[in-house]
Amino acid sequence: MPEILKALDDVGYIHPTPIQAGTIEAALQRKDVLGIAQTGTGKTGAFTLPIIQSLAKGRARARMPRCLIVCPTRELAAQVAENVELYSKHLKISMALLIGGVSFAKQEALLNRGVDVLIATPGRLLDHFGRGKVMLGGVQALVVDEADRMLDMGFIPDIEEIFKKTPFTRQVLFFSATMAPEIQRLVDQFLHQPHVVKIARKNITAKTVKQMIVRMPGNDQKQKRTALRYVIDNNDVKSGIVFCNRKRDVDIVAKSLTVHGHNAAPIHGDLRQSQRMETLAGFKNGEIEFLVASDVAARGLDIPDVSHVFNYDVPSHSEDYVHRIGRTGRAGRKGEAVMFVTPSDRGYYQDILNLINFKEIEAYEIPGIKDFATTSRQYKSGGKNKRGKYGNRSEVSKNNRNIGRNIGRNKGRNKSRSDNRSDNRAVDNKADIKPTNETSEKKTKPQKQPQKQVQKQEQKLEQRQEQKKADKNNKSSNTRGKKGGLPENKKSGFGDSMPAFFGGDD
Repeated sequence: MPEILKALDDVGYIHPTPIQAGTIEAALQRKDVLGIAQTGTGKTGAFTLPIIQSLAKGRARARMPRCLIVCPTRELAAQVAENVELYSKHLKISMALLIGGVSFAKQEALLNRGVDVLIATPGRLLDHFGRGKVMLGGVQALVVDEADRMLDMGFIPDIEEIFKKTPFTRQVLFFSATMAPEIQRLVDQFLHQPHVVKIARKNITAKTVKQMIVRMPGNDQKQKRTALRYVIDNNDVKSGIVFCNRKRDVDIVAKSLTVHGHNAAPIHGDLRQSQRMETLAGFKNGEIEFLVASDVAARGLDIPDVSHVFNYDVPSHSEDYVHRIGRTGRAGRKGEAVMFVTPSDRGYYQDILNLINFKEIEAYEIPGIKDFATTSRQYKSGGKNKRGKYGNRSEVSKNNRNIGRNIGRNKGRNKSRSDNRSDNRAVDNKADIKPTNETSEKKTKPQKQPQKQVQKQEQKLEQRQEQKKADKNNKSSNTRGKKGGLPENKKSGFGDSMPAFFGGDD
C-alpha cells in the first residue's frame, strides 16, 4: 500500500527483517501465524504492518474494536502504540491504548468514539470489559505479543479468557521469544493450522552481544555496587541498563550511581505510570545515562543505542537473561553484557549456561576486588572493629531492649505512686479546708452592727431561754412515773413498754 510504504520511507526502513519477511505475507492471507524469534528482531513490525493494511478499509463502531493487540507490560504496549501511529500516519486509522495508571474516563471516551486498533494490557482490558465499556465481538484480528512473558507474569488465565471472548473466526498472530509447554498448549488450543515462522534456534543469544561475568568473592551488596561502578568507570559506556531482581535494590543501586556522579534513574512497577514514561523518554533522548530497572523493562523496549547491559543480580529465571541482554546489540549494533555472580548465584548461573549452550562465560577481572569495602565490616564486634563507643551492635540492641523494659516497668510503678500521692493530697486538701476557714474566721474581726439589731437579738435569746425553762417545768409536773399513774416509756416504739402498760407496777 503506497501510504504504508511512504511511512516506511520516512522512518528509513529499506529491507524487512527475517521475521517480517516470513510473517507479513501469511498475515495478509488471513492465516494464523506463530512467530518464534528472539527479542530485537522486528516482531512489532511483523504484525502491525499487515494489520494496518487490512484495516485501511472499513470503519469501527463504538466500543467494538476491529483489532486487538495484547501486551504484557505498559511500556511494551506504549511502544507498540507508537509504532502503529508511526506506520499509519498517512491513513485514517484510529487507535486507543488501555493501560493501568491512566484515567478510565479518558480511555472510555476513546472507546465510545470507536477505534480500529485497541492496544491493551490484560488487566486493564478485562476491567473495561467488566464495566461494559468495550465489546470484543467485532474483533477481526487478535495479536498476542511476548506470550512467554505473559506466562512469567501469570497472565495465561487472562489470555485464555480474552481468547474465549473474541469470535471464533478471528485471525490470531501469536509471538513469543521462547516456547514453553504452557505456551504450546495455548497454541494448540486457540490457533488453527498456524503458519510457523522460526527465526533463531531455541534460547540462543545474539552474536552481536559480548557476554562477561564478574565473580564476586562474597554476597555483600556494598561490595557488588563498588564493582559495578568500577566496571562502568573503566569502560566506554555510552548508555546502559542495570537489571535488579528486587524493586528495593533498583532504588538503592540508582541512588548509589547518582551519588557517585552518574546520571541514573530507577524504573519499576511501584512507580507512577507518568513517572515511568517520563524516565523512559529521558533515557531514549540521552538525558539519562543509566536506567536501573526490574524485569518490567526486560523485554520489548526498543531502545537501539544501549551500549551495555549490567545484570546486577543473576536472574532467577534463566529465560530472563536472554531478554535482558537483548536490550543491547540490537539492529546489527554491537553491545556488551556484564553479569555479577556471587557464590549464592551458582545454581542460577549454571541454568543460564545450560540454556544458552555455553560451557563458560568470559570472566571480567577486577584487581583488588576482595579488598573492596563491605557492609558487614561495619558491624563486626570485638577489638578494633567495635562500632563506636558502644561496641558490638547486638549488645547495644540487647541493652536497649532491657532499658526499654525497665523504663516501662518504672513508668507503671511511678504512675501508681503518683496516683496514690494525688489521692492523698486530695484528701489532705479536703481536710485542710475547714481549719483554714476557721482560722480565717477567727482572724477576721466582726463588723459592727447597729444598736437596734443588737437589742432585738438579745430579746430573742432571752425568749428562747424562758421557753426552755417552761418546758422543763412541764416535764416535772407530768403524772408519768408517779404513784397511781402510768409508767414512763423511755424507749422508741412499743418496745418494753407493752408489759408495763398492761401490768402496771410490780
